[in-house]
Amino acid sequence: MKKNSFSLIDENGNEVVYDVLFTFESEETHKNYIVYTDNTRDEAGNVEVYASIYDPNDPHSKLEAIETEKEWKVIETILDTLQEEVRKQAKNKENNEQ
Repeated sequence: MKKNSFSLIDENGNEVVYDVLFTFESEETHKNYIVYTDNTRDEAGNVEVYASIYDPNDPHSKLEAIETEKEWKVIETILDTLQEEVRKQAKNKENNEQ
């Protein structure tokens, strides 16, 4: 298994490997979050992304569900910022290659 990945058993008993996209601690909620994907796509072709609360100091930390709208907003804001940065870098690269 890759260093930046982990596996979980799904509701059907199958092992699913997830790639870690990033982790962060929120100053707003004082919790640690992990954002990850199994690289599947939704109906619109977007990569499915998941997020959970975790304890970075516990190698056997259980992932906890995110239950508040405030927490989801924090995560969505970071994802939006990262996506915009990736778009800018791709555009800059495209412009430099022309």
